[in-house]
Amino acid sequence: MFSEIIILGGYGLFVWPAFIFTFTICLVFYLNVRKEFKKNEKIYLSEFKQTYPVKIKTLKEKEGLSSRPIF
Repeated sequence: MFSEIIILGGYGLFVWPAFIFTFTICLVFYLNVRKEFKKNEKIYLSEFKQTYPVKIKTLKEKEGLSSRPIF
């Protein structure tokens, strides 16, 4: 049964390399974006003289607007 999943009806030879290629490209893209984000975050924080990101306080459900529909 496991070999049937790997073979994919004879198309496994084409499907698995395409899957691995796509996964690799997405992983590389993610790592590059994350690296660039960290670099830009450091530049931003140093420009505005902040040593840590600021947390934004969010409203709790009862503090905000009514949960009843308007209509």
